[in-house]
Amino acid sequence: MLCIGFIGLGAMGQPMAHLLHQNGNSLLVQDTNASSLAAFVNAHKGVIEARTHADFGACDVVITMLPNSTIVNGVLISLAPHLKPGTCVIDMSSADPAKTRELGAFLARYNVHIIDAPVSGGVKKAVNGNLAIMVGGEISIYQQYKDLLSLLGTSITHVGPLGAGHALKALNNYVSAAALIATAEAIHVGAAFGIEREVIVDVIQASTGKNNTTENKAHQFMLSSAFNSGFSLALQAKDVGIAAALGRSLHLNMALAQKVSQITDDASVELGPKADHTELYKFVAKVKA
Repeated sequence: MLCIGFIGLGAMGQPMAHLLHQNGNSLLVQDTNASSLAAFVNAHKGVIEARTHADFGACDVVITMLPNSTIVNGVLISLAPHLKPGTCVIDMSSADPAKTRELGAFLARYNVHIIDAPVSGGVKKAVNGNLAIMVGGEISIYQQYKDLLSLLGTSITHVGPLGAGHALKALNNYVSAAALIATAEAIHVGAAFGIEREVIVDVIQASTGKNNTTENKAHQFMLSSAFNSGFSLALQAKDVGIAAALGRSLHLNMALAQKVSQITDDASVELGPKADHTELYKFVAKVKA
C-alpha cells in the first residue's frame, strides 16, 4: 500500500482520488476549496487533510491535478524541501511542457522524481477509471508507477521524455477544439440552409467527418443547450494556447492552431470563466459583419 499525497480535488481530481482510496491506498489530500476538501475527507474513512507542507514528508507519491503550470510549479517548489528523497511526483494536470522540464530540474536537486501524466476523457471516464493517460518522463519511473496509474485509466501510454505527456495533451486538446469549432460551424451553416440540426450531426457522425464532438457532445450538450460537459472553456483555451506556443517555439507555423487559439481565447473572454467548452457552439453562431 502506498502513501499518496493528492493535491487538487476539483471536478476531475475528486473521482480520481476516490478511486485511489477505494483501492486501499493511504491518502493525504489538499485543496484550496475548504468545503470540497472537508466533504472529501468526511466521505472517505482514513483520509487525512494535509495542513502543512511537512505533512507530505511521509508520502511515497504526490499527485497533482491542478489548473495550470503556474499553480503546479508554485505548489511543488514550496513542497520539494519537505519531501523525502526518492519521492515521485506525478503531475496529472494539463500544463506547459517547457515549465514541466524546468520543474523537473528543480525537483532533482532534492532527489525527487517527476513524471507528467495528463489525462483525457472527462469527468465520466474519471469516475469509471477509464481515462486515457499519456506519460512523459524516465521510463523506469513510469514502469514503477504504471500499476498505480492503471487504477485511474485503461489506456496508459509512455509517450516520451519529461514534458512529452503535457505536450501531447495540449496537441490532443487543440485537435479536439478544432473539430468542435468545425462541427459547430457546419451545424449552423447547414441549419441556415434548411437542414435539421439533428440530421446534420447524425450524417456527419456516419460519414468521414465523424469526430468526438459529433459522437459525444453535439446532441448531448450543444443541441440540447445543456452546456454542462464538465470541461471549462477557459481550460480548453489554455490548452490550445500551449499547443500553439509549442509550435512557435519549434519554428512551426501551425496556422490553424493559431486561429483556433484566437477563437477559444475570444470566446472565453466573452462567455466568462464559468463557461463550458461546448458553449463555443453559441459563440461561432454569431453573424460576422
